[in-house]
Amino acid sequence: MVNETSNPRVARLEEEAITALRAADPHTAREHFQRALALAPRRLDLWMGLAASQRAAGDQVAALTSIGSALQCERLFFPALLMKGSLLEALGRHAAAASAYGVAIQNAPPPGTMSESMKSAFSRAADVHQAFTSSLAEALEADIEDATRTFGKNAQVFIQALIGNRRIYQQEPTRFHFPGLPAIEFWERDEFPFLADLEANCEAIRAEALAVWADGSPHLTPYVHLPSDAPTDKWARLNNSFNWSAVHLWRDGVMLDVNTRQCPLTMAALEQVDMPRTSVCSPAAMFSILRPHTRIPPHTGIANTRLVLHLPLIVPEGCGFRCGGETRRWREGEAFVFDDTIEHEAWNDSDKPRAVLICDVWNPRLSAQERALIARVMTAFTRFNGGEAPLDWSE
Repeated sequence: MVNETSNPRVARLEEEAITALRAADPHTAREHFQRALALAPRRLDLWMGLAASQRAAGDQVAALTSIGSALQCERLFFPALLMKGSLLEALGRHAAAASAYGVAIQNAPPPGTMSESMKSAFSRAADVHQAFTSSLAEALEADIEDATRTFGKNAQVFIQALIGNRRIYQQEPTRFHFPGLPAIEFWERDEFPFLADLEANCEAIRAEALAVWADGSPHLTPYVHLPSDAPTDKWARLNNSFNWSAVHLWRDGVMLDVNTRQCPLTMAALEQVDMPRTSVCSPAAMFSILRPHTRIPPHTGIANTRLVLHLPLIVPEGCGFRCGGETRRWREGEAFVFDDTIEHEAWNDSDKPRAVLICDVWNPRLSAQERALIARVMTAFTRFNGGEAPLDWSE
């Protein structure tokens, strides 16, 4: 059997179809594309060509069917998603068009890679989608206010996701996933009674961080240090780089005396924090330093059995943090806790470094018995793997 991509007859039919389209003869183009597809039914570009010729011939319904076949070849193919929205719009199916445009917007390539015609189509998609979601939000305004007032943030997120203004993120731990724990981006403060005491010590902790940070090596180390045989992918720019560095206090369950002896007040404050103790996996605590104009890419953490606490120490303007669908600005001295198994990222767009005290805390929804089980299993798992802690690039 001749490969679909190298079949000379298919190539000839495709060339004739394109020539006919350029000559404003969509009917001939459609016939050639259909004959080519009979020989190569999995060719995405042929389905796109057939849809274009059908649309040019005025048969929007048939074109929509062909776009459906194109998306079966590649589910999130951006040009097909855009064309689907435009066809639905032409057919007067405005709600469906806005929804299709929304999917296209979520899967859009960088603007610099788009042709001018695609940029124009994308702009149209954004306008239609925004107009529809604004109208829908206005229609549901009273429900949003009532739901938020009565049921809290989850109800608000539910309606925003329905409208299309927000994505609902799930937990995606890279190693340890304990079932049944809720996916909460930023947790309420009252779940962690030790936050107030930690914040009360912020000035002393900041002073110790500055002192140990100023000392430099060996205290300050690149946070991302991948093994030589590991793929770097999105971490390539930060691997072995001091653009994102750390002064580790606890690392992989071991207290680093060389650093902690200079931070007695910080260590005393951390003693009040409900940190997990799971052999070589935790506790984990550090001063995280992000240099100017540095971004930590979107990623997820290792285990949903723990959460991550941030106490911002030095935060110039232009720094930000996103977890799931919510973006926050760090405020010096104001701690928060988030689920790092939900996609998150951080950035420092300022001209000055940013410093945050970071440590793990137990997920408060775990019972004492569950914590003991998790600690035992993690310890056994790590020992079985030669005593090395699993990689965890998290902030």
